Amino acid sequence: MAPAAPHAPAIAPTDDALLARFAAGDRSALDDLFRRYRGVAYRVAYRLLGCEADALDAVQDGFVNALTHLDRFVGRSSFKTWLLRVVCNAAHDIGRQRKRNERVPQAPAQFSFDELRAADPPPADGGLVRADLRRILDAALARLPEVQRQTFVLHVEGELTYREVADALGISIGTVMSRLFYARQKLKELLAGYQQP
Repeated sequence: MAPAAPHAPAIAPTDDALLARFAAGDRSALDDLFRRYRGVAYRVAYRLLGCEADALDAVQDGFVNALTHLDRFVGRSSFKTWLLRVVCNAAHDIGRQRKRNERVPQAPAQFSFDELRAADPPPADGGLVRADLRRILDAALARLPEVQRQTFVLHVEGELTYREVADALGISIGTVMSRLFYARQKLKELLAGYQQP
């Protein structure tokens, strides 16, 4: 009797394949797409807003906007790039609302975002030093000019290439490079006095 051939690992469908399935009427394909990107969308929104509740609102608003306006995704960039742009816009809107101190309660979520918190692994060893460092980094990020912070967060937290950041923000690669350079310089300045024990 011949040994059974080992099973090849299942290959996740591409974003394009999921979008095609959705276009053909498979609603679960869209759920798969959003599940794929909810963690990165939350990290981007959180780094832009610095508040968990606002970040969750931004992800929810961004995902609902993306679902409502899916016909606007024409494939000039990747779905991830387009979705992060929508989430960034939602975060920007929430940030402006927060600054005006006119927060309106959000409508109940269509989707469950309770698992978003689990999308990011907890700090290694749950150490206080790491939590302190994260708080210091968040404070430094908050002091960057908005366009630099948005560019930096999309590149670092969103894991987008320079080209993808340029596409998401509708700017040139040169502008992305310039913003990242100045963001890194400012962060270096702001973090210069921090000594890790």
